Amino acid sequence: MSQGIPDSSVGEAVCSALRSQVGKLGLTIGDEPVWAEAAFEETTDPFSQEISVIAYWRGGARFGKATFFPDGRIFAEYQVLLPHPEKAGSYVDSVQIWGRPQQLRGEAVLAEYAT
Repeated sequence: MSQGIPDSSVGEAVCSALRSQVGKLGLTIGDEPVWAEAAFEETTDPFSQEISVIAYWRGGARFGKATFFPDGRIFAEYQVLLPHPEKAGSYVDSVQIWGRPQQLRGEAVLAEYAT
């Protein structure tokens, strides 16, 4: 059973939450990700047979993906690829958010520059 493309208000909340995680670090990725630029596909969980909708952002400077599970949970990740403002030798690889639209939590994924 298909669940279709998520409501734009939910999509906008996901995009805003991703940008907010970047903002917490004192960085910006402008207006990315843009909900209207997402491409969608459905995927079936091999164990539960539940169908989730996945939104992708590709083709720009950054890649992102958001999974909308049938029970209303969301997991999203979006590339940042900017130097960490306070940790020398590190950069912010991406930000992640998870939860339900009303209470999305998140964190940054940091990486160290190769030496």
